[in-house]
Parts: sequence; structure tokens; C-alpha cells
Amino acid sequence: MNIWGVTDKGVVRQQNQDDFHIELTQPDVALGIVCDGMGGARAGNVASRLAVDTFLDTARERSVDQWRADPEALLNFGAEQANQAVHFRAGIDAECRGMGTTMVAVLVIGEMAYLLNIGDSRAYLVNAGGIQRLTRDHSVVEDLVAKGRITPEEARQHPQKNLITRALGSESQLRADLYRQPLKEGDWLLLCSDGLSNVVTEQEILYEVLHGGAAGDCCQRLLEIALSRGAPDNVTAVLLQM
Repeated sequence: MNIWGVTDKGVVRQQNQDDFHIELTQPDVALGIVCDGMGGARAGNVASRLAVDTFLDTARERSVDQWRADPEALLNFGAEQANQAVHFRAGIDAECRGMGTTMVAVLVIGEMAYLLNIGDSRAYLVNAGGIQRLTRDHSVVEDLVAKGRITPEEARQHPQKNLITRALGSESQLRADLYRQPLKEGDWLLLCSDGLSNVVTEQEILYEVLHGGAAGDCCQRLLEIALSRGAPDNVTAVLLQM
């Protein structure tokens, strides 16, 4: 297993309010997190950094053997603690009032990926058979697509495409989705913020992962595509190779 990551403020934004973490804890255990903060000029980066740090602190209180024993509980508890930390800070700090963050996290143990998602940061599975989105956005346009009111293509250009319906820290109780995905040799997992998925198509992601060049440079290649198109938002990508 290998894992890489990259983040950039993009072309338009003055500050990077995305954050991420990657680690290969053991040869068959990997952790990846992407958070996309929101809540004003200063608070977005506070929310994303606090969420990542709190999640990691919570995870590291347990041994890797405990991670293996109940990976979904680890993801959920880490996210719950992060939610409480962000929510509390937003309540006591006037400059952080209303802040929140998306979170997409993956814990890979052996040949199984355990995923958690809240907001509109995404996880994709990529392999020789194609590309598949593994997570469902918590967003206005995703709800419209699910109801058949707009198409996925229309969603990419919709004026409300950046409005999310759930965020970590926005409520006292966490409402996250959990997923499982079996993996095999030759599979790839991509986690990304919407700064990437809004400007780089799934087919372009598929090509870059499988055919674009060296695996270790793939995140940078995807970032360069986003930057070449004006990157109106912060861009973050984490790529895991089985």
C-alpha cells in the first residue's frame, strides 16, 4: 500500500481552508482524512485544522490492534470528538461563530476500506473497470439530483452547488455516513475536496490515476489541472494505492 496527498489554496482564494492527513501506520493499515473548512475569512482553516487534529488525537489514544478490532467505531468516535471540538470552539469564540468543516476519512485495514463522510468532500474508487463515487454529498444539488429535478451534469453548473446540508461542527450531534468497500490489488482510493471535484471530471481523474504517469505524482497532476482552470476554491487530494 502507498498513500500520497497534496493541498493548495487555488488561484482565487487568499487562504487555504482545506486540511488533510495521511499515514501508513503498518504495511496493511493506512489512514487518510480530508477536511474543507467554512465559516469566514479566519474560521474555516480553524475548523478544518481542529477537526483533523482532534480526530488524530482520538485515534492515537488507541492502539493499532484496537483500530483493527472495530474500525468503524474508531472512525465514528474520532469524528464525534472532532464535531464536539469544532462546535464548542464556534460557541465560545466570536471570530469562529458559525464555522464548520466537511470531512471524508478512510481507514484501510488489509483488503477492506472503511469510510466516513459528512459534507461534500468525496471518496472515489478507481481501477481498470472505471471510476465509482463511494460517498454521497450532503448538499442541496445532491438532493435535487436524487429527486430527479436536475441531472448530475446540471449539478456541476448549478448556482447552489456549494451549499451543503451537513457539516462537522454545525450541530452538537454528528450526522455522518459510514461505508465499507472491499479492495483488491490494482485498486485506488481518491479522497478530495470539492475544489477538485468541481473542476476536474471523473473521466479525467480516471485517466490521470491509471495512465497519467508516475503514481506518486498523480495528486500533483490533478492539482495542476484544477489550477489551469482557475481553481476558484482550495484544492486537496489524497490518493491511496493498493
